[in-house]
Amino acid sequence: MRALKLSIIALVAIGNLSYAGGDISPVTDYEIDDTVVADEEAYPIEDEYIEPTVEEESVVDEPVYVEPKPTPVYVAPPEPTPIVKPKPTPIPVVVKPKKRVSTNGFYAGLGISGVRYKDSCHCKKGVKVTNKDTTYGVMGRVGYDFNQYIGVEARGSKTDWKSDGSKVEHIGVYAKPMLPVTNSTNLYGLIGVAKTKVRGSMPHLDSDGLALGGGVEVDLSKDTPKDGIYSRSFDGEGDQEKGLGLFVDYERMVAKTHAPRLHAVSAGVTYDF
Repeated sequence: MRALKLSIIALVAIGNLSYAGGDISPVTDYEIDDTVVADEEAYPIEDEYIEPTVEEESVVDEPVYVEPKPTPVYVAPPEPTPIVKPKPTPIPVVVKPKKRVSTNGFYAGLGISGVRYKDSCHCKKGVKVTNKDTTYGVMGRVGYDFNQYIGVEARGSKTDWKSDGSKVEHIGVYAKPMLPVTNSTNLYGLIGVAKTKVRGSMPHLDSDGLALGGGVEVDLSKDTPKDGIYSRSFDGEGDQEKGLGLFVDYERMVAKTHAPRLHAVSAGVTYDF
């Protein structure tokens, strides 16, 4: 039925065209174009709405945000908490003051002395007379040592053991330089003035003048420094320690030109205070 209607419509259309003198011959492309242009100029038509072509949405990978890694920061380890030990309670220390130690430089000695007397004179014209005698007696000495190098001494002797009748009395004061050679041995000298008398069967003598001598001291004790403050430096050398010692020395009792020669040799013990 539908096909029949279409057929009828087609026939009617053809008839109309023929009636109008139309030509149903094929129309060329340029003719169609001219007709279209003419129609557009005569009857402008509104812009035809063209539905936008929906392009396929391209799939673009979205960038992935990667959080940057933080730069490592060195953090020093915390210092250990110091351990504070409790302070001990101070114990008061009682400091005893040092005792003052008096170094006594005094000494005394006692010994035996032998004196040789010799004198030459021209007592008679053209005759030379020589007088000789050796006599013995006792001697004593006391002194003070300022240090191990210098001291003073006073000494005296008297001989009464006569051989040819001479008697000698001698007393003097001396400076005493010293030289310690070991901790127990000390060399010393004697330089001073003395008074000497000779009585008896020999020519008499009474003289004041220079006297010289020297000797050696040996200490027999052992002394050590004590804990304290000394009044002088403690040397501990030579014959300086407290106690007993020995001495031997020589002395020229009268050191004068043309005077009788009196030579004394003494030996004995000393005590250092």
